[in-house]
Amino acid sequence: MARSHETTSRKPPGLRLFKGAKALRNYQTFVLVLTFLAYTCFHMTRKITSIVKSELDPQTKVGSAWGRLHTRNSLNIGWSPFNTADGSTLLGEIDVAFLAVYSLGMFFAGHLGDRMDLRIVLTIGMISTAIFTALFGAGYWLNIHNFYYFLVFQMIAGLFQSSGWPSVVAVVGNWFGKSKRGLIMGIWNAHTSIGNISGSLLAASLLKFGWGWSFAIPSIIMALAGLVVFFFLPVSPDVMEIDIDDGEVNSDKDTAKEPLLEPGQEVKHKAIGFLEAWRIPGVAPFALCLFFSKLVAYTFLYWLPFYISHTPIGNEYLSDAMAGSLSTVFDVGGVLGGVLAGHISDRLNARAITAASFIVS
Repeated sequence: MARSHETTSRKPPGLRLFKGAKALRNYQTFVLVLTFLAYTCFHMTRKITSIVKSELDPQTKVGSAWGRLHTRNSLNIGWSPFNTADGSTLLGEIDVAFLAVYSLGMFFAGHLGDRMDLRIVLTIGMISTAIFTALFGAGYWLNIHNFYYFLVFQMIAGLFQSSGWPSVVAVVGNWFGKSKRGLIMGIWNAHTSIGNISGSLLAASLLKFGWGWSFAIPSIIMALAGLVVFFFLPVSPDVMEIDIDDGEVNSDKDTAKEPLLEPGQEVKHKAIGFLEAWRIPGVAPFALCLFFSKLVAYTFLYWLPFYISHTPIGNEYLSDAMAGSLSTVFDVGGVLGGVLAGHISDRLNARAITAASFIVS
């Protein structure tokens, strides 16, 4: 009875209202949709700074031989301290600080995920990310021009952003086996590109109202999505009393009459350590592949809209909104490539070769 009570208490509050058996496939689909939504929101808020960069620093070099600074639009004077000659450097420092804290936080987020309810970790990460992303944008209305204000809040946002990837991957891993995982993960992993696209289009469309709105509205959307995750995300089949091997619901079984452990026996769950994780076959090669993939992806994520808006096309400059929208073409290719790679890896059963081929390409 104690075990049954513990399982019930871990059920998402929204799902406690529904009684009766549910098919495993339904829960798997539900989990895919919720985790897809969650990580889409993480990337949506992460993409905003790349769109707003050109609004903060509107200056561009025309004629590199002379190194002269000109503004593309005399009405757009930027935002101090980013509208100075070293504004691009300051924006780059904010990106570096964000990613440094993000990478450090990933290590601790993995440990928290092993020790806490993933639903709680993910909810806290989403709502906190929304809050500190909105606070970055609040500098617009509060008329703040202190570089360290933006730096600190971006770093804190990066810390909470790090909770997203370990949590959603762990939840999806709980619900799915290895069969056809390549195609499933290929489709599911489109959340990264979909988040970038939605963040770009939403932030770009809001620039005309003031760059602060480009942070505020996506943050509100993410906070609401965080509440949905809290109320409805089942982190594992055990929580819903489902046997993932045969898809049957175990709630009708009388566990009180079927002792799961011998007398005196107890289950000990030990979280894996950092060095032990590196010893797992495939972890090191996967980490290296992801490192070089992210090296390219994050360069485009943070700087492609800025580059487009600061580069003359046909002797004319695109608006910041148009540059942000145009940059989504890269992420459209990411959606198609991810699905294609997943399908190929399943058909050939050669995931390493597929990954290597796409990286070289």
